[in-house]
Amino acid sequence: MRNDIILAGVGGQGILSIAAVIGLAAVERGLYLKQSEVHGMSQRGGDVQSHLRLSDSPVASDLIPYGKADLIISVEPMESLRYLPWLSSSGWLVTNSTPFVNIPDYPETDRIMSEIRKVKNHIIIDADAIAKESGSARSGNMVVLGAASGYIDIPFESLSDAVRSLFGKKGEEIVEVNLKALRAGRNFIM
Repeated sequence: MRNDIILAGVGGQGILSIAAVIGLAAVERGLYLKQSEVHGMSQRGGDVQSHLRLSDSPVASDLIPYGKADLIISVEPMESLRYLPWLSSSGWLVTNSTPFVNIPDYPETDRIMSEIRKVKNHIIIDADAIAKESGSARSGNMVVLGAASGYIDIPFESLSDAVRSLFGKKGEEIVEVNLKALRAGRNFIM
């Protein structure tokens, strides 16, 4: 088993929380994990990406080669396009449809969506709207993770347990809203 995943978004969207949930679930399952992350120029609003490599055997490098990613999970649609060179021909792109307009010349959303739809295997989800319906506008990252969960070689229950572990110190209400968002994203693809 090998799962190479790229996470993409901008600062403040919860990319590192997605990485932490997947990482906790992988460790719980006894998998090997390598992670590399890059933070943008600013804490909020700058490019953030992470390479996650999961395997049942040791992983030599923390960086995914071009054309080898099994999955791109993106909380921002334009950022998903930035990492397409890493996606394998059979890989999946799962992205939020709501742009985070943080630059003056941000491309038209229709143009971005048109490019995303050119990817053979893609899922576009309005994670922000689903997160609000789930009880917290801040849980869009968990909605996107839920939508991508079917393409991660980790049982959904392990991801749910990892959400409980990661957010447990913040209180039961935060745990429940994130679990509800995770399930809502999963239900979107079922």
